[in-house]
Amino acid sequence: MIRPIDYFLVVWFTLAAASTVYVTWDQYRNNPEPTVMKWGFILVTLYMGPIGVLLYVLADKEPRPGEHEEFIKPLWKQGVGSTIHCVAGDATGIILAAAVTSRLGLPMWLDLIVEYATGFAFGLFIFQSLFMKSMMGGTYWQNVRNTFLPEFISMNFMMAGMAPVMSFLMMGRDMRAMEPGELLFWGVMSLGVIVGFVTAYPANVWMVEEGLKHGLMTLRRAAGLSVSGGETMHHGHAMNSDVTRAQLAAVASVSVLAVLTGMVAPGNWVNLRLSARDVGGTIMPPGMIMDRDTPAEAMVDMAAVDPREIVNTYGLEAHGGLAVGSSLRSPVVAIENDKRGQIAQDRICSSP
Repeated sequence: MIRPIDYFLVVWFTLAAASTVYVTWDQYRNNPEPTVMKWGFILVTLYMGPIGVLLYVLADKEPRPGEHEEFIKPLWKQGVGSTIHCVAGDATGIILAAAVTSRLGLPMWLDLIVEYATGFAFGLFIFQSLFMKSMMGGTYWQNVRNTFLPEFISMNFMMAGMAPVMSFLMMGRDMRAMEPGELLFWGVMSLGVIVGFVTAYPANVWMVEEGLKHGLMTLRRAAGLSVSGGETMHHGHAMNSDVTRAQLAAVASVSVLAVLTGMVAPGNWVNLRLSARDVGGTIMPPGMIMDRDTPAEAMVDMAAVDPREIVNTYGLEAHGGLAVGSSLRSPVVAIENDKRGQIAQDRICSSP
C-alpha cells in the first residue's frame, strides 16, 4: 500500500469478490441455463468485478420465473452471452500464462505470444469444444474443427484490446504490474479483460447473428423427469450459418490485423524486450523519458528510492535546516547586491 492506486485496487477487488459471490449464488439458485454459461459469468465477474454483475443482471438474470427464454432473445444480449463465453475461456488462459511467464523471465514480446497461444488453446479446446460438446453434438474433434474459426476471430479481437493494456501498463511508470505477487498485476489483468471484452463484443454479435456462435441459452428439466434424470431442453441459436466465405475471410483478416496492431504497435513507445526479471517491481520517477530503447539498467538506476523501503519521513527541522521566510533576503539577491556595491566603490576609488 504505497501508492494511491493500491487503495483503489483493494476496494475494486473487494467489490469483485462480493460480485462473484452474488453471481455464483444466483446462477445456481435461480437462473435456468447451462453449466458452462454459469461458469462463464462467474469467471468474467471475478475478472471484471461490478461490470460483470451489470452484464449479468441486464442481459441474463431471469427477471421472473419462466421468463428467461423471452428475456434473452434480443441480439445484444445474445452477443453478451457469446462474448462472456469467449472471455471466460480466453482470459483465463491469458492470465494463467502471464503469471507463469513473468516468473520465467521471458521478454515482454514473447510473453504476449505465449499468452495469446495459451488463451486461444484454453478457449478452443476446453471452453468451446469440451464444455459445449453436449449442446453442439458430434465428436470432440468435430467440435474443434467447427469452432476453430469463430474462436480464432473472437480471440483476435479480444487480444487486440488486452495486449496494449498489458504492454503500456506493465512497462509503464509502475512496473510492479509485472509481478504476480503485486496487487497491481491483477489490476492490470482486470482492466485488460474489460477492454478485451469491449473489443471482442461487436464481432461476437455478428457471429451470433450469422449462426457461427452460440449466445445465451435456457436449460430446463423436461417434464416428468427427476432432477438427476437424463434429458433436458435447450433453447438457443443453432449452429447453422449461411455466411459466405468472402465474409468470413474479410472478418478473419481484419481480426488478424487488429491483433497484430495491438501486440506490435506498443513496441514503438515501450521497450518490449525487457522482462519482469529486468525491471519488475521498479517504480519510475515522474518526468523520466522512456522509449522503446531505454535499457533496463537506466530504468533501475533512475528508480533511485524504492518507496517500499521508506519506513520514516522527517520534517525540515529534523535535518537542522531553516525554512526561508518572506522576511529574509534571497541569498542570490544578497550576493548580487554585494557585487554591485563593490563595483561602485571601486569606481569611486579609481576616479581622479
